[in-house]
Amino acid sequence: MEKKKKSSLPFRLNILFIVVFGLFCLLILQLGVVQILNGEEAQEEINKTVNTTTKLSVPRGKMFDRYGRIILDNEPVSAITYTPPKGGDTAKERLDLAEKLAEYITMDKTEVLKEVVTSRDRKEYWYLLNADEAASRLTAKDKEKSNAEQYQIMLDKITQQDLDTINWTGSRLNIIAIKKELDKAYELSPYVVKKENVTDEEFAKVAAHLYELPGIDATKDWDRLNVYGNTFGSFIGGITSSEEGIPSENRDFYLTRGYSRNDRVGESGLEQQYESILRGTKEEIQYTTDKSGNIVGTAETVKDGKRGSDLVLTVDIEFQQAVDQIVKEELETAIKKNPETNKYLTDALVAVMNPKTGEVLALSGIRYDRDEDQYNDESFRVIFDANRPGSAVKGASVLSGLQSGVIKPGETIEDKCIRIAATQPKCSWKNLGVLNDIDALKRSSNVYMFQIAMRIGEAIYRPEKSLVGYDPSNFQKMRNYFSQFGLGVETGIDLPYEENGFKGSNLNAGFLMDFAIGQYDTYTTLQLAQYVSTIANDGYRVKPYLVKQIRQPVAAKNDLGQVQKAYNPEVLNKIVMNDSYLSRVQEGFRRVMQEPQGTGQAYFGDAPYKPAGKTGTAQNEIYEDGKLIAETENLTLVGYAPYDNPEVAFAVMVPNTGIVSSGTKYPINHMIGRRVLDKYFELKKQRGLNGINTNLEKDNKEEILRKEDVIVEENMNEQEID
Repeated sequence: MEKKKKSSLPFRLNILFIVVFGLFCLLILQLGVVQILNGEEAQEEINKTVNTTTKLSVPRGKMFDRYGRIILDNEPVSAITYTPPKGGDTAKERLDLAEKLAEYITMDKTEVLKEVVTSRDRKEYWYLLNADEAASRLTAKDKEKSNAEQYQIMLDKITQQDLDTINWTGSRLNIIAIKKELDKAYELSPYVVKKENVTDEEFAKVAAHLYELPGIDATKDWDRLNVYGNTFGSFIGGITSSEEGIPSENRDFYLTRGYSRNDRVGESGLEQQYESILRGTKEEIQYTTDKSGNIVGTAETVKDGKRGSDLVLTVDIEFQQAVDQIVKEELETAIKKNPETNKYLTDALVAVMNPKTGEVLALSGIRYDRDEDQYNDESFRVIFDANRPGSAVKGASVLSGLQSGVIKPGETIEDKCIRIAATQPKCSWKNLGVLNDIDALKRSSNVYMFQIAMRIGEAIYRPEKSLVGYDPSNFQKMRNYFSQFGLGVETGIDLPYEENGFKGSNLNAGFLMDFAIGQYDTYTTLQLAQYVSTIANDGYRVKPYLVKQIRQPVAAKNDLGQVQKAYNPEVLNKIVMNDSYLSRVQEGFRRVMQEPQGTGQAYFGDAPYKPAGKTGTAQNEIYEDGKLIAETENLTLVGYAPYDNPEVAFAVMVPNTGIVSSGTKYPINHMIGRRVLDKYFELKKQRGLNGINTNLEKDNKEEILRKEDVIVEENMNEQEID
């Protein structure tokens, strides 16, 4: 009995093994069916739930002036946007969407749409309605070409008679205009279809019908708002539109840094220079798409966006406005007083900075448009337009002579014309007698500078004879001295571009003498401001800058967040010259403004803030079709105050003033310079008397008291000519 039980146990195990083996076979068979027969269908099911992340732009950072007054803001606007599905959509699908959307929004007036919708747009519209007919017109040879080439051929074969079969009503043109905007969008990247003049009714209608408008949204967008209008707009800069997107020439640069093709980016000024700071952190949205790329379900925010950081500028916007007004008024006065002799006068340019720190306080440029009879803000010319500076650079010439050893401190030279054989005499504005280096600056002697130039060039001068021994390579030696002050080189200002000026290629001795009196190479107004700041700052050349702080963005409209980064003054170089030599030039500049016979004393002698500076006049020829039609003058002025503890430095450049033969001219350079300095110290006094601290946080909570501009009476008394 026991033996029988033992024999039945293996039999049961065999049965169990067979059952398990059968189950495994069924499982393998089922896997085979799924993978081989239904694999493609299963993969499609998986693809129905693909998650895709896209990034949405956020408002850019704001800009404030040095006292916390907001000057660039973001203005919210209603917008209609379109986000194409993953993989894009077809032209026909976009046309269908445009037809639906056209029921709720109007892109523009019919008259405007007739201009916006081009002949090609109409052909493309006809093609979408008659695709089979268009394709039937292709020849066998046409069909051998690429799809893009075939498409162009089909468009070319659409005739005016074809187009005339369509009634081009305003509503139809509106549809085409909408489709043109839809065509510009990229997959899963929101694109603004319309944001200008979106009415409340349009916004509400689109929002109520989103269910039938795939990819369309009614949302809030933003525009940049210059709070003070055009004031300082040249340097604030601009950004691209959604239509323009990232610049094509730098596309790879932006795409590798997380930008989308439709993103708005800075294209000029501080907007471009500080793009990475102002752009902010994008909001990240995760979409679930089906196998066709259509968005299904609700989008999920996986990362909150953050507005760009704010910039606090060095500029005093109140002072900037006052300088703009002064420049405009003086330019207008000069043109109206002498309309015939000033018929070539168009510009007046000013740069004002702190000579010790490099903080830019104001940059102003006004241009007169004679055709429109209006004065326009074109302040960018302060860093882009280079002109001959005239005698304003004689401080650099004297320092070049002292440091090179060709003249000694206090050395006297008789101011009489330089007469070289076969050339025109080179003279000062009159015979100034015997002068030392300081008085040569005070009275603006050309001859003293000519002598320095000839000696640096190793030329031996003998009246009425040719120069002997001149070495052209020494031209660069003198240029090197000038470059230490920022003349002919980049100032380093925190803007995308600036002009260096023109350097003449003819290195003969006559041009070196012209160079020494500012009649050869050209410089920008900002370069002149940096040059005089270097003299005022005991030989330290500091980099001018416009942004002093980067602040964290905060929700409150006009408040400032914590400091993320502060920019400190940056010394670019210390001029390689004896400090005692620099003191002599500083004294010469003081005498120019404050002592009798100084070329600027008539306008600055009574100034309570003890200014120092140098006047300048440079001949400038006007050519038309290669022919000389007039000889005008550039009037310049550089200066700083107070001379014994400088806190403000400036440069004035007024090109093409008057006509050389016209005699007495309106001293626009002096008038602008005096009024600008007066305004600076007036505002300083106002803020001090009223207990207004220049501390940014305090000034952000109190409004700075304002008074009317000081009107400086015109001083037209007889003065010495520079």
